[in-house]
Amino acid sequence: MRSRSFKSVLLLLISLVVLQCSAAELWARTRIENICSVYGMKEIKLTGMGLIVGLDGTGDGGKNLPTIRSLAAALRHLNNPVVDLKDLSAANNVALVMIEATIPASGIRKGQKLDCFVSSMLGAKSLRGGRLLIAPVSTTEIGNEILAGLSSGPVILEDETSLATGKIINGLVMERNFELSFIDRKTRSITLLVDKQHTGFHTASEVARVINSEFSFEAGNQQLAIAQGPGRVFIRIPKQYTESPVEFVAAVMEVGIDRPHQQARVVVNPKSQTVIVTGEVEISPVVISHKNLTVGVGNAEVGLPGGFVPITGQQGQQSTQRLQQLVEALNQLRVPTEDVISIIRELHRSGKLHAEYDEH
Repeated sequence: MRSRSFKSVLLLLISLVVLQCSAAELWARTRIENICSVYGMKEIKLTGMGLIVGLDGTGDGGKNLPTIRSLAAALRHLNNPVVDLKDLSAANNVALVMIEATIPASGIRKGQKLDCFVSSMLGAKSLRGGRLLIAPVSTTEIGNEILAGLSSGPVILEDETSLATGKIINGLVMERNFELSFIDRKTRSITLLVDKQHTGFHTASEVARVINSEFSFEAGNQQLAIAQGPGRVFIRIPKQYTESPVEFVAAVMEVGIDRPHQQARVVVNPKSQTVIVTGEVEISPVVISHKNLTVGVGNAEVGLPGGFVPITGQQGQQSTQRLQQLVEALNQLRVPTEDVISIIRELHRSGKLHAEYDEH
């Protein structure tokens, strides 16, 4: 009886260990859609120019000839032509603005609406309370002379510190269909683009490998995916998905990849005193002297006098170290964040920081 109970407990423990390992493996995997996008699926920018009217004396029409001319053209279109532009010299309730909108990567159909944004071009003090007269927008994708949509509506200020910009909710009505093609009809294929943070030969080859493994049956043990560079993977669409390529793309994007390569990167924001460090960031052996602190990293402390803090790897190894170790050591010494940022900045300037450095 005791033997049976012991075996049951042992089997339970083994099951728990297996479950924990499986959970860890699943957690370490990420879907391809999180690190890749499909070539051809891109946002499209729309731009135009228009007039904001109804301002409470905060426009730019009274002193800017381009605004006056645009207002005269609008009045002419409304069968109310202006004989002399001087008649509009007091129209300071009008502002000339740039109109911008973005078609999502999924495309859009005629009749659908988008939010659009307006920005003063000639020095209007505020767009508060204004309304955009109906104005066309276009894009270089189809030609600037071709109408893509019409925009109009009341302006809402998003930021009280920036009164010369605003937003019009659902203010743009599309006049054309924009269906973005993501399939190469000649080769019956799609192309995946690896995002900037994960671009690398290892990631591209790993993406190709897991896709070939996942669709080996559909491909008849032939390669569907081929890595064509550090940021590009070519994929042939199997015959089984000829009539349903969207289903194939959806299946591809759901495939999991183990621990994709991530570019070593350091992001610093001195204003908010924020430092973000990926685990792959390394620094060469170096001696850092900052104010009353001296830190030796790697084998750089050899031969130094006392009073410094050595930073070494596991088991006393003195070689290229992780920046994360240095930051943790400085935090333990209660070094202020602004001093930590200064040290990282100088490491970057001296060439000892082996990572992409982004300070904003």
